[in-house]
Amino acid sequence: MLYSSPGKGAVSAVQILFLDFDGVMHPEFCHESKHFVHQDNFETVMRAAPHVDLVISSTWRHKRSLDELKALFTADVRARIVGATPLYAQLDEVPDTLQGYEREAECRAWLRQHGRAAQEWLAVDDRSWNFRPFNPNVFLVDGEVGLDADSAAKLAARIHGAVA
Repeated sequence: MLYSSPGKGAVSAVQILFLDFDGVMHPEFCHESKHFVHQDNFETVMRAAPHVDLVISSTWRHKRSLDELKALFTADVRARIVGATPLYAQLDEVPDTLQGYEREAECRAWLRQHGRAAQEWLAVDDRSWNFRPFNPNVFLVDGEVGLDADSAAKLAARIHGAVA
């Protein structure tokens, strides 16, 4: 899918979104009573982007099954979760260029494993050091805040091909 971005011409829209939880869906290190405080913001963005598949990249996948992770979302968004990234320690091969960038290596491994490496993707995360510097496929969120309304608006623009 292509969208026009003012002054930028046609750019590809995101087709796959990798989602972190801590620092995105809620502030990092918050009390569990505050977990998923930004769920409404995230799900509103996703409802406006029905072409986007979701993949869980959060460390929550270490201790919970995919079904348990999906259950955290409303039915319409849950239906668009197509998987979770493999764990870095279990990757058979990590290219030299991705050594030390664990989350990016996991995202790219998932894309390769599912035949989607050529598709436009975006990782929503709060930790820049998990990705190569200046990676255009990363949407960084302030981990102390999470995906507040302002960040959600910027994410929506980025998903549709606008530079946010």
